[in-house]
Amino acid sequence: MVQLSSLVSPSNVDDIEYPSEDGLPMAESDAQRKSLMYCVEALGLHFDRDPNIYVSGNLLIYYEKGNIHKSVAPDAFVVLGVPKHDRLSYKIWQEGKAPDVVIEIASKSTWQKDIENRKLYARLGVKEYFQFDPTGEYLDSRLLGHWLDDDGTYQPIASETPNKDSIILESMVLKLELRLEVGQLHLYDPERGEYLLTHAEAEAERRRERAGRMQAQAQGIEERTQRLEERSKRLQAEAKAREAEAKADHEAKLRAELEARLRELEAQLAQQKSNS
Repeated sequence: MVQLSSLVSPSNVDDIEYPSEDGLPMAESDAQRKSLMYCVEALGLHFDRDPNIYVSGNLLIYYEKGNIHKSVAPDAFVVLGVPKHDRLSYKIWQEGKAPDVVIEIASKSTWQKDIENRKLYARLGVKEYFQFDPTGEYLDSRLLGHWLDDDGTYQPIASETPNKDSIILESMVLKLELRLEVGQLHLYDPERGEYLLTHAEAEAERRRERAGRMQAQAQGIEERTQRLEERSKRLQAEAKAREAEAKADHEAKLRAELEARLRELEAQLAQQKSNS
């Protein structure tokens, strides 16, 4: 592993202008570009609330003070313990450390250089190094991972293969999983049981959740309305039943009174006949 002191040149190089671009294209295919942007955006959103975790991608990392040719631009990288703010480039001697995790997306023009850079990342002290091959044309496996041992040597990260089309690698540094599923790279948080999303995906998920809540509320209102209507019908039926019962009781009482009056009149007529 390279010591930071060995990367620092005399102070007369402080005024050197370090370019923020290397003139190389960011990505050469849709598959590579989409994977790159997903990693940077999803990781950035995942660590958004931590002010001391910096996430970037395709940004020049200078590792030798005074030498503008000593740089590398990983597709995505994460640095723990440095302030989160926008940078034109990342200078290791200023930040005090190299990235903790690097993710490279293989392409026709970059995959061989990515393999060569593995030695450089080990020298710089990058703790974990992942490679993803979107098309499956360049690497032995579409998803590879390495961790840095105490001797400064990369060791393969053991993978899980739930099925022939899936690969799972664990990042101990990020406490996340890199998952190859149906040909796509996904980042997964096993603690929360959630996949990491981009801003657009997160917003779409929020819209779906809002729509789901609104639908549930509407369904709840409909169900409450239906219950009220059914209760109203029951009350109306009960009222009619009580009204009919009261009417029947009243009619029965009238009939009883009339029958009693009639018997009384018949008794009076019988008495009059008897007296006459």
